[in-house]
Amino acid sequence: MKSAIITGTGIYEIPGFDLEKKTIDTPYGPALVNIARKDDFELIYLARHGLDHSTPPHNINYRANLKALQMLGVQQVLATYAVGSISREIPPMAMAVLTDFLDFTHGRPLTFFEGGKTGLAHIDLNEPYCPVLRDKMLALAPKVGLDLHPEAVYAATNGPRLETPAEIRMYARLGADVIGMTGVPEVVLARELNMHFAGVAYSINWAAGLEKEISFVGDKMGHLTDKLAALLIRTLQGGDAAYDCRCEQTVQFMYPPRK
Repeated sequence: MKSAIITGTGIYEIPGFDLEKKTIDTPYGPALVNIARKDDFELIYLARHGLDHSTPPHNINYRANLKALQMLGVQQVLATYAVGSISREIPPMAMAVLTDFLDFTHGRPLTFFEGGKTGLAHIDLNEPYCPVLRDKMLALAPKVGLDLHPEAVYAATNGPRLETPAEIRMYARLGADVIGMTGVPEVVLARELNMHFAGVAYSINWAAGLEKEISFVGDKMGHLTDKLAALLIRTLQGGDAAYDCRCEQTVQFMYPPRK
C-alpha cells in the first residue's frame, strides 16, 4: 500500500531520506510533492506550506495536494499539525493523536464533489481519522521515545491571524483541545478519496488568553519533531495494516461523477 506524509510548521524534511521534487498536474492546479527514498522504502512527502514555508494556510491548494497523492496511488496518509494548546492536558511541547475536529474555516473549497461531472456525495465522518493508523501510532510511540496523548479535538480556523481570548473560550466550551489552521479541509478531502488518514498535533504555544502572553516553543522542539518523523516512518514501514475500519466506505454518492 503506497504511503504519504504531510507536514506543516516546523517539519520540512524527513531525516535520512533522499528527496526528489516532482510537480503533479491535477484538475485543481499543480501540486509540488517529494518522492522520499531510503534503501528499499519509498513514500510521498508533501510539505503543505512548501519547504520554504511560503504558502499561508488560507492559500494552500488542499484539493490539488490530496488529488496529487491519489494520482500517485497513495492510500494511507499520516499528517502533522503544529497547534496551540487549549486543553491543560496537552501543554506546549506535548503531542496528541487527533480523534475529531471542529471546522471554523471559510472561503476554502471543501469538497471534490460539486455536482455535474464531479458528482454529488456525502461522506460519513462519524470517525474522521483512521482508527487503525491511530492505534498503530499509539502502540509504536514509546519505541521512539514519545508520549502521545491518545485523543484530541482539533478546532480549525482560517488564519493567518491567531485567535482572540474570547474565541479560545468559545472553542474550549465547544470541546476543542487544540487549535490550528490547516487540519480542514485536508482530512475531509482525504476522506472523499477513501484514504486511510490520521493526524498528530504537536503544541508550540498556549492559545490566546490562557497565559499572560503567547510564547512559542517551536525552536525548542527539534528533538521531538525528529522523533515524530521517526514514528511516522515506523508506522508506515511496518507493512500493510490489517484495515478493519470503514475508511474506504465513507463516500455515499447521491449522483455519481460522469466521465
